[in-house]
Amino acid sequence: MTSALSFADVVKDYRGLRPLRVAALDVAPGERVAIAGLDVAAAETFINLATGAGLPDQGTVTVMGQATDAITESDDWLASLDRFGIVSHRAVLLDESTVAQNIAMSFTLSIDPVPADVRAKVESIAEIVELPPSLLDTALSQAGGAARVRTHLARALALDPAILILEHATLGVPRDDVAGLARSLVRATDARHLAVIALTDDDVLAKGMAGRRLRLDAATGRLKAPSIFSR
Repeated sequence: MTSALSFADVVKDYRGLRPLRVAALDVAPGERVAIAGLDVAAAETFINLATGAGLPDQGTVTVMGQATDAITESDDWLASLDRFGIVSHRAVLLDESTVAQNIAMSFTLSIDPVPADVRAKVESIAEIVELPPSLLDTALSQAGGAARVRTHLARALALDPAILILEHATLGVPRDDVAGLARSLVRATDARHLAVIALTDDDVLAKGMAGRRLRLDAATGRLKAPSIFSR
């Protein structure tokens, strides 16, 4: 079976204490993997390598059987990028717009008001990620940390990606809400048969994903099953 995402002997200098090294990673379609041991800068670098926004200094990154360094045309790269959904606090959301309006931006720039056909799509995907209907017309700034992550998740899933990557998604989320977020993540991605990679040091999220759990040794680039995560 072709891997959804693979890293082989990858090294990338990102001006950290040491380069990002990933000796070997293979994620199958439909598989869920939690990876600990990447700080914020290393996680961003990992995502850039996965999506082809950056190329490794050494080694190979492959997406659905295609090496990212073999993509030389911008149109081809944009098509490859469509395979990814990214849940990241770096992604821009509009705090004073409603939850529904933020999700609607995945489909249209006309969000005031949200067109009826787009509103139907918003409500459908909000149900999938377990965003309560009562929150859809609430300003995002008032919806809470867990709702913000679910909004990011809804937007990431809106265009039917094949690979979902979460970048320290539970930072700032109340501890009591993380297990519920993990359940929502599993529910939202299972039926779609997505490959899910969570870059996280959150043990509750990692356990709740009910998939493979790995920790990166930054010095060697080896990935191995951890005894515990750090949170």
